[in-house]
Amino acid sequence: MATQARAWQRMLSGRRLDLLDPTPVDIEIEDIAHGLAFVARWNGQTAGDYAYSVAEHSLLVEELFGRIAPKAPVKWRLAALLHDAPEYVIGDMISPVKSAVGPDYGALDDRLSAAIHIRFGLPAEVPKSVKRQIKKADKISAWMEATQIAGFSEAEATKFFGRPDKAVMEGLAITLRPPIEVRRAYMERHGVLLTRL
Repeated sequence: MATQARAWQRMLSGRRLDLLDPTPVDIEIEDIAHGLAFVARWNGQTAGDYAYSVAEHSLLVEELFGRIAPKAPVKWRLAALLHDAPEYVIGDMISPVKSAVGPDYGALDDRLSAAIHIRFGLPAEVPKSVKRQIKKADKISAWMEATQIAGFSEAEATKFFGRPDKAVMEGLAITLRPPIEVRRAYMERHGVLLTRL
């Protein structure tokens, strides 16, 4: 008799998260912040003394979203901060790898996102209009990362991510910090947004 493959991961909080059937009660912000602070974007192919983490990226996307949609309710800023939260357990795959893996990756990401959203008082699915604004912020962040730390020329980044509105990026720069600092910053921002819901 064949044994079934393990489909759960033990978190540092002690929770056991079932990746195929995640539930909100098994999700803790400490686990998300810790995982995302140690997951490198761009497969770690970035300049600097520290990897550019998904947590740092998420903080930037939330800031950009706030500039794109300044009148949006706080819950959608929280959704922007959590937009890549499933990557705390499934990692960050660059787009070409996601395409190669196929629709199963998207389904797994959707299930985890729904559980995470419910855990923090958001609807399981974010409205399409809000999703589009978060995606716009995500692409601007990717353009900034590509040109500042990933070795892309502005023309090449624009080809892949579109031409960003310079006014939205004004005063912002890519930050590289030790994981422990990024983890703390992510948790603090999450806490601030939760108190404003």
